[in-house]
Amino acid sequence: QVQLQESGPGLVKPSQTLSLTCSVTGDSITRMDTYWSWIRQPPGKGLEWIGRIAYRGNTLIIPSLESRSSVSRDTSKNQFTLQLSSVTPEDTAVYYCARKGILGQYDYWGQGTQVAVSS
Repeated sequence: QVQLQESGPGLVKPSQTLSLTCSVTGDSITRMDTYWSWIRQPPGKGLEWIGRIAYRGNTLIIPSLESRSSVSRDTSKNQFTLQLSSVTPEDTAVYYCARKGILGQYDYWGQGTQVAVSS
């Protein structure tokens, strides 16, 4: 059974850097044809894809966040991480990590972690 679990601070002050980690069990983040994404949902809005790291380690970030976002991984811990710098209240959202498998669908999701940006 594949499971993803997000972890990180629930509250971040404006201008600080948000760091979230997704711990994966039941699969390897280096397994061929898997892609590991970060997705968020601001209050009252739809899902927004942020970025992903592929099984080979290459990353892709949505252009609107590319200047202040990065996705990395620790293969020894089977985890991948999102860092979002210079946060503002507009970054308040539920943040999810998810797997896209060989069929091209997001087939496994974490439960989500609420992040509020507030002073």
